[in-house]
Amino acid sequence: MLSLKASALSDVGKTRRFNEDFFALAHEHRLFLVADGMGGHGNGEVASRLVVQAIREHFDEQEPSADGKRQTPHAERLDHLIEAVKVANRRVLGEVEKDRALVGMGTTLVALLMDKGTATVGHVGDSRAYRLRDGELELLTNDHTWVNEQVTAGNISETQARNHPFKSVVTRALGGDEEVEVEIREIQATPGDLYLLCSDGLSSMVPDDRIQEQLASGRPLEEICRDLVGEANATGGRDNVTVILVAVEEAEA
Repeated sequence: MLSLKASALSDVGKTRRFNEDFFALAHEHRLFLVADGMGGHGNGEVASRLVVQAIREHFDEQEPSADGKRQTPHAERLDHLIEAVKVANRRVLGEVEKDRALVGMGTTLVALLMDKGTATVGHVGDSRAYRLRDGELELLTNDHTWVNEQVTAGNISETQARNHPFKSVVTRALGGDEEVEVEIREIQATPGDLYLLCSDGLSSMVPDDRIQEQLASGRPLEEICRDLVGEANATGGRDNVTVILVAVEEAEA
């Protein structure tokens, strides 16, 4: 069993009235979540909160005796995550049906689910997951955005994408359609790994090389979270910014 340490921080940024990000450190399920709401007028905050709460509730129901020493097979836990995202999507759509003032709200999601030797990343939208291993930073997610799809198709360059006027247009989100497709990636987790989950308020403002420097600094997680958010705000703070850091350590005997 791997030991985990985690820290998180969320900030409204410099230009937004509402913080529409929402996050959770669900240590009892070894589950970590960041959701970046959309919809304006605070509606995005409703969507992101609903999604995070629905996912936690689903895990509470499926793993009621979670204590960090569970024996639930990994495949079953993966099913729990995928179903939880679907439940959360239905929750958002249900709220819109009850209150038409919420029409248009939705949220991205990035989730990290840790098991004995496996890190599972699930995401919808453009919130990201990174891993630092042996000083090297790796992006673990693929942005579900129109601009990224154009880069993949070879229609525009990565340089053009950085400042494209449509770079924040997501092509996949919770609350958009009745069926939501969550992209899953499973990787080996080893002691020394450091995982970062973040909303695009960080990744759009702070380049990957600076993120790598911060994560590789060896400082306490709380300090790194604070400095990442500070850098995002110092370079403009054009969006809400949320970060979660999860450090993997060898469990004590």
